[in-house]
Amino acid sequence: MADYSDDHLKTILQRTKTIAVVGVSMNPVRPSYYVARYLSLKGYAVIPVNPGHAGKDLFGQTVRGALSEISEPVDMVDIFRRSEAVPPIVDEALEVFPKLRTIWMQIGVEHPEAAETAQARGVDVVMNRCPKIEYQRLFGELRMGGFSTGIISSKL
Repeated sequence: MADYSDDHLKTILQRTKTIAVVGVSMNPVRPSYYVARYLSLKGYAVIPVNPGHAGKDLFGQTVRGALSEISEPVDMVDIFRRSEAVPPIVDEALEVFPKLRTIWMQIGVEHPEAAETAQARGVDVVMNRCPKIEYQRLFGELRMGGFSTGIISSKL
């Protein structure tokens, strides 16, 4: 896993205002749903993207079928798709969002070549991380006790 400094991740999360979440689910038990919901509750404008749910409403936004259907500026594209699906998503993001600042690939999602393409255009890339988890960790929202962190202390 790539090593990203806390300062770098914090800067990305602080400067980001609008996030397109590619591969978002309408199912509230799916990680893509609750990560997108969490980010929207934290004040980010979250634009859901999933061709299978295009036109439906999620978090007060219309689900878009593709990044190219988004007319407003996007700061970050958060990718909830398999690693092999990443290159065309990155290519489309770079094409339609000239001021894109970040490509974020979720836990388990990595594509070094696509990352290099984005970085060559001056876009920050985070792979194999979750913005919800990083936000909670960096801004002091993790609660110890097991449920929210998945960590149970062995020192009682």
